Amino acid sequence: MSANGTAIRSGFARGMIELRQAFQGAELINQLLWPVLTLVAIFFYRHREFRDTGVELGSLVLPSVLGMFVALGLIVVMQYLTVEREDGTLLRARATPHGIRAYFIGKLFMTSGCVVAYLLILLVPGAFMVSGLRLGSAGAWLTLLWVLLLGLVATQSIGAALGALVPSPRAAGAVTLPVLAVVSISGVFYPITALPGWLQGIAQVFPVYWLGLGMRSALLPDAMARVELDQSWRHLETAGVLGAWAVAGLLVAPLVLSRMARRESGARVAEYREKALQRVG
Repeated sequence: MSANGTAIRSGFARGMIELRQAFQGAELINQLLWPVLTLVAIFFYRHREFRDTGVELGSLVLPSVLGMFVALGLIVVMQYLTVEREDGTLLRARATPHGIRAYFIGKLFMTSGCVVAYLLILLVPGAFMVSGLRLGSAGAWLTLLWVLLLGLVATQSIGAALGALVPSPRAAGAVTLPVLAVVSISGVFYPITALPGWLQGIAQVFPVYWLGLGMRSALLPDAMARVELDQSWRHLETAGVLGAWAVAGLLVAPLVLSRMARRESGARVAEYREKALQRVG
């Protein structure tokens, strides 16, 4: 079997094990917490109208938060990498043939599985809370699929690159703040057209806005596009921006991960543990 085939098979097996662990015992509560809290927010939004347009905010918010949860996979991958670099997991992966590549593939698979579970937790009960979703259309599911696939690759590969660059889990926590700031201006909980033009421009640089727009274009009737920028779903722009981020992530992440792995050693892991103990003390 080729090196790539071996890495993919090993990564898939690793990802399956980690995915099962993520939904067992106390971890299950952690996985359910944010989707359930988000459903509560959608429940209170469900009958609010956006600027006398006749469009219910709940119908806009539900697809938008699906995109948000895809984007937040970036944070999950980044946090896993920083923690597992310090506890020696990454060093052990480096010691096996094609270990870093398999580790990367496994982490993407596990995080993607968690994200898809979040989307189902949100979409199934959410469909009964809000009106106007076009869940019976094959075209809607096709659009949702390509937006989801591009979004998963784009956000998680960038998250892996960031996780390889930040020096510690505490630093990863600091990176989370600007990510959440981008989410707040990306039209997730309120249409982006209500924001100043300069904020709209900033939001459109990042994948979060386009993920929300792509999900809305998949699940909402075409008439709902009237509250969007240019009154259009902008599928070509969505594919272009998400595709550009995905290509950039796939090019950068393996290089940065390999560079980081070469620097890891038993002495560095011991140093990480010593610093962790000092922080606890």
